[in-house]
Amino acid sequence: MTGHCEPTIVFSGVSRFYGEVLGVMGVDLLVEAGITSLVGPNGSGKSTVMNLITGLIQPTTGKIRVLGIDPSDSEALLGRVGYCSQFDSFPRGMTGGQFIDAFLRVHGFDSRQAEELTAQALEVVGLDQAAARRKIASYSKGMRQRIKLAQALAHRPQLLVLDEPLNGLDPLARAEIIGLFRSLAEQGLSLVISSHILHEVDLLSDQVVLLKGGRVLAEGEITAVRSEIREHPLQINIRCSRPQLLASQVFGHDSAVEVRLHDDRRGLLVSTTDAPSFYLLLNRLVLEHDLEIESVAPADENVHAVYRYLVGGDSEDR
Repeated sequence: MTGHCEPTIVFSGVSRFYGEVLGVMGVDLLVEAGITSLVGPNGSGKSTVMNLITGLIQPTTGKIRVLGIDPSDSEALLGRVGYCSQFDSFPRGMTGGQFIDAFLRVHGFDSRQAEELTAQALEVVGLDQAAARRKIASYSKGMRQRIKLAQALAHRPQLLVLDEPLNGLDPLARAEIIGLFRSLAEQGLSLVISSHILHEVDLLSDQVVLLKGGRVLAEGEITAVRSEIREHPLQINIRCSRPQLLASQVFGHDSAVEVRLHDDRRGLLVSTTDAPSFYLLLNRLVLEHDLEIESVAPADENVHAVYRYLVGGDSEDR
């Protein structure tokens, strides 16, 4: 059993090259229990770090320990780690329940155990038995994200590694899954999550690792990192009914430094230096004016701008 005070993940001088292409370079990293977010634009090394953690690739140089295990020992590691890829790759013709059951059988569970664990995993991620009997080919993007998460959780791992797990989920589902992640962490599960949305990182993380060009630029508690961008505006896209009314109510509020209607007049872009206050204001205005909200999300292009601000330099994707 891993000691209570031992870090969940340890990277010591880890580099990984794909031929002459750099994946990560000279990474020294300690990941403690709780929720850790890997932050960076495409090409920064997030996926390489996750693949190294799960043993899908091996380092060119350096050493890695995950839960006290060398990731090259895949049999020992994968019984204690759950992995959720960013990309879909489902066996043809399988139902959601069959998909999870098959992976549990690979882990060595018998038919009765696999059936019980499948039902429990589906319940945790909010999929009912009707969904379990449907073929995955008929699932929406959000349901596919949930079934991947259920599969990663089903064998009761100690560590979850999740690559962009909130992609494709609507705002309500995102809030539910973020709540689930926090609950799992409180129960003692460690999570490593990649994300390029800093607002989600705020909600999710106990600590963050900032990556650029395959190198770790900074790591630490989210409050310390977030304080560095307190004065840097975050842009939020809102699609809703009556956007002109919402814009008029938001304009001039202390938490909004700029408000612009979308060209199609079906939404607005708000810049704020105080996201928590703005979201409270938005909730109040939605209730007061009975607005129908289609989506609320940070603008991706501004995530890259905030990232450049954080690292003090260019963060173009590689």
